[in-house]
Amino acid sequence: RAADEVHERRRQARHPATVKPELVATHPNAVWSWDITKLLGPEKWTYFHLYVIIDIFSRYVPGWLLAKRETAELAEHLIAETIRKHNVVADQLTIHADRGTSMASKTVALLLADLGVTKSHSRPHCSNDNPYSEAQFKTLKYRPEFPERFGSIEDGRAFCRRFFRWYNHEHRHTGIGFHTPAAVHFGRAESVQFERARVLEAAYVAHPERFVRQPPVPPPLPGPAWINKPTEVTPAQ
Repeated sequence: RAADEVHERRRQARHPATVKPELVATHPNAVWSWDITKLLGPEKWTYFHLYVIIDIFSRYVPGWLLAKRETAELAEHLIAETIRKHNVVADQLTIHADRGTSMASKTVALLLADLGVTKSHSRPHCSNDNPYSEAQFKTLKYRPEFPERFGSIEDGRAFCRRFFRWYNHEHRHTGIGFHTPAAVHFGRAESVQFERARVLEAAYVAHPERFVRQPPVPPPLPGPAWINKPTEVTPAQ
């Protein structure tokens, strides 16, 4: 054929544009975020893999798993068991994760579709799209008792059991008005807030001179929790 009739027939690689996720949770079990982090094992180049799910509204950790390897099948088991344990029904929940191998796997995608769960993913190389999981891992690894290495998988699991018990039921989280994640997740925060207000009011009545400007009030209850809250646009005049 003539030179001007020759055309390139090979398929060109197409990379679909990634969209910035915008998610909001106004109550527990509306949006979960999950991720995997490595914990150092007993010897050089040995690791354990910690899978953690966190509710972005309450900051409660409903499920976690420490394993010797990272696989989509383990992630599938953790997600399915956590959803069952917390009685999450179809079309109730969105689960957000980054684009790691297990997170973006077909195995997990099919599970979520079967359970009626909406999946959401971060943009590539954008840790800001998964801030709740990132912050939770930071809290874990900055604990004074967090070891440089774990002697065994059993040692790591024992540590994680203690940590998540403390984190869920004792940790006064700054992001949720210094309530514990469990208090917010299970609907006890309002009664705690009422008691705090009562104690502060009594303190003010007894010693108003200690409060120079105004009567003390407790921090507000947690409001909507966002991943990438949209910027409000002022309408044109």
